[in-house]
Amino acid sequence: MQGWQVRNGIDGGTVNGNAFQAGELTVHQYAAPAVEVRWPMVIGRIPPKASAFQAREELRQAIDEARRQHGTVVLSQVLAGGGGVGKSQLAADYARAAVDARTDLVLWADATEPATVTDVYARAAAAVRVAGTTGEAEQDAERFLEWLATTDRRWLIVLDNTTEATPDVLWPTTSRGGHGRVIATTRHRGAAATGSDRALVDIGTYSPAESVAYLRERMDRAGCAHFLDEHAAELAAALGHLPLALAHAAAYMVNKQRSSGRYLQLFRNRSRTLDQVLPSRSGADGYRGPVTAALLLSVDAAQQEEPVGLALPALRLAALLDPAGHPQDLWATQPALDHLGDAAGTRIEADDARDALAVLHAYNLLTLSEAPHREVSVHALTSRAARDATPEDERPHRVAADALVELWPEEDHTDRELAAVLRSNGATLAEYAGDELMEPADGAHSLLHVIGLSLIAAGLHTPAVRHWTRLVSSCERVLGTEHSDTLAARNNLGVGYHAEGRYREALHLLERIAADSQRVLGADHPATLQYRANLAVDYAQVRRTEEAITLLERVLADTERLVGADSRKALTTRSNLAGAYHEAGRTEEAIRLRESVLADRGRLLGPGHPETLLTHADLAVSYAQAGRLSDAVRIKEQVLADTERALGSDHPQTLTARTILAASYRPVGRVAEAVTLLERTRADAERVLGPGHLQTVRICAELGEAYLEADRIREGIGLNKRVLADRERLLGPEHPATLVTRSNLANGYLYAGRVEAATDLHERVLADQERLLGRDHPATLSTLGNLANCYRIAGRDHDAVAIEERLLADRVRVLGPHHPNTLITRLNLATGYQGLGRLQDAITVLEHVDRKTERLLGRDHPHLLLARAGLATLYWYTGQRAQSRWLLRATLTDHERVLGPDHPATAAFRGTVSRLLNDPEPVPPAAAHGKRKRR
Repeated sequence: MQGWQVRNGIDGGTVNGNAFQAGELTVHQYAAPAVEVRWPMVIGRIPPKASAFQAREELRQAIDEARRQHGTVVLSQVLAGGGGVGKSQLAADYARAAVDARTDLVLWADATEPATVTDVYARAAAAVRVAGTTGEAEQDAERFLEWLATTDRRWLIVLDNTTEATPDVLWPTTSRGGHGRVIATTRHRGAAATGSDRALVDIGTYSPAESVAYLRERMDRAGCAHFLDEHAAELAAALGHLPLALAHAAAYMVNKQRSSGRYLQLFRNRSRTLDQVLPSRSGADGYRGPVTAALLLSVDAAQQEEPVGLALPALRLAALLDPAGHPQDLWATQPALDHLGDAAGTRIEADDARDALAVLHAYNLLTLSEAPHREVSVHALTSRAARDATPEDERPHRVAADALVELWPEEDHTDRELAAVLRSNGATLAEYAGDELMEPADGAHSLLHVIGLSLIAAGLHTPAVRHWTRLVSSCERVLGTEHSDTLAARNNLGVGYHAEGRYREALHLLERIAADSQRVLGADHPATLQYRANLAVDYAQVRRTEEAITLLERVLADTERLVGADSRKALTTRSNLAGAYHEAGRTEEAIRLRESVLADRGRLLGPGHPETLLTHADLAVSYAQAGRLSDAVRIKEQVLADTERALGSDHPQTLTARTILAASYRPVGRVAEAVTLLERTRADAERVLGPGHLQTVRICAELGEAYLEADRIREGIGLNKRVLADRERLLGPEHPATLVTRSNLANGYLYAGRVEAATDLHERVLADQERLLGRDHPATLSTLGNLANCYRIAGRDHDAVAIEERLLADRVRVLGPHHPNTLITRLNLATGYQGLGRLQDAITVLEHVDRKTERLLGRDHPHLLLARAGLATLYWYTGQRAQSRWLLRATLTDHERVLGPDHPATAAFRGTVSRLLNDPEPVPPAAAHGKRKRR
């Protein structure tokens, strides 16, 4: 090789002044010193372009913008990012662009070791004929830097893989006329990367579009485009859009002839390590080392930073949590501090923990941000690599669980965003931990129960059922079927079933739990009493009322015997028993018992305690059922004021109290006030709980009904459609609440004159309810009455009466002859008979409203006022004028006294009385074809 000099490690040079590359070696022909160097020149080996390189235009714009800060040229742009994000490829793209633009000098140096940079600079000094070179590397490097500062040549220096230990003296700092530029890559984003004349640019992962584009181009070039199926985007997301991982995955799919869907299944198999699913010898765009090593390359260096020894244990703990982020406050909890202290062998303060996080952030092993409650995040693959590298007996699963529980708000609504973040972190931890959070001696970790209860509190019933189902399975497998935690988990699963509308499954499970608990723990165990009480409440909610009453009476006796009549458990059971009496139509018994519970709770807990306030609200409901509407409104107004004073205006219980009060305004004719209050409550609920929360949806449902009653039909229909969509999404299309919303929407169609649409929808809802809930369920019976109303308005009077006759028989059988719902069915059937001219049959139906009904409901009950008004009118039409005249006047007086002289029902009846008494021969009117309330 006469006349040529081979310089190992420099992969570019000149031949007669021109640079060229030969394999892995750089060859220079050095002419006589008098010969002028010819430009342009390339020094060093620029990495080859990746096979499916993504231009990343938005990121390039950020890099270019970093060069122009505050109107001045920033000499160095430091591309900082974790392993595998494509920093070097971006820098190489800039280098290739500079070569294409015939930049005078483009130099590429591996900056991992300072000595390597010094050597490259020295050789570059010789290549560009810097005056005064001596062959001493350090001196020649200094002269090269001086030359860069003073030359008019355009140049680009790329320092790849700089570290915090890269000396400042190796960074070019000056360029005459701004012709020079430095691009550096680093894993470190601390102070060393942001020194003088350096602008830090964070290099993240691909965007979702870039990830899919990479896979598509890479597989197409390999002739394997057919392996990209509908799971390609899902696979890219699972890989965290990390370029390194995408390259390995694409190579694996090509080599193993796997589709993206099949590879995704392999990747998600937790029994395989990251290096097994992303093998190092895959030929992935030049990546040869293990992925785990690439991602965790900086851990050893981070371990040596102050506070020494905390980086690794902190990373191992963070790797167990949600990659999307967790609260930084978690690192001030005692479990987290104890974990770090045990690793360091010394006592750790919260500031030490935060310093450890800052070190990991500086080394791009995790990211610190200002995202609320997600200030600390770790890339999913870095997390997996850290978990893979942690010995099984050193994984801090229980530490993470203890820390999350300590951080959990006492009541989720006080910080629902934090609760949501903690739920996602707890779910991630539970997935990673498997059975590690269960021990036969200690049972299931409390976090597992807290997550499920939080899901229920958030109204996320379907996710709650999934959670409890998994927990029951785990408890049965690890702890056994008779462990107390297993019974508790099964009980909560039953609660979830009921919330989802899966009543049969809920009852079956709760009955088993009550029996198992009595057998395993004993009849007098507190848990057994609780499970029996829960079962009784479920009986009441599905209208197996007599069974509920019998069981609650037994549970109450046992509770009072074991823990005393004044215990909170006894008071709760008495309150539930009163609720069962209420559902059974035993209104006076319900009122007496609720008055008793209210007095005792006020004495023992105080008048402002939430349980006292709830009892007061329940009492108002019973007053309303008894027809004491004004008393009910007065009490609910007082309950709302007390609740706001005790709990604040934004507490969920306050929102509930407002909704209940608004509902009580409607029967007394204060519909406009109800709408105003509900609109305010909806706005507050959307702000406090979120628009998708079930309580917010319930408030919207109540408002939708109020709009219909206020003749704001278009708004009512629109809101009911929105509620229907929300309930179908949150609860499912066959949940009882979803079916009720469909029925309410059908009523809206009816009020708008769309009788055919209303009838069709009611018929479909009725069929679904009979199939899912049974013929005797209250919601089924209510829809049956609404359907009869549709038939009547459509002129199908005989069909309407036939349905009303069936409905009356069913309600007498299910609820009894004196229940308020039975009474309103009598009123509707009498109206139907009247429309067919069967006046005597109408009178017979109403005369069955006897003194016992009046005694149970109270003579002033609004339904009884309607019954007396209807009977008085029918007496007049059938010639019983004397009896009618007396009853008309007495009933009008009752209307004015009970409802008030300005109530719409009072005004309407006053008009009827005037018409009848002033027209000696009135013609009996046909049945009203107007708007009807949901029944």
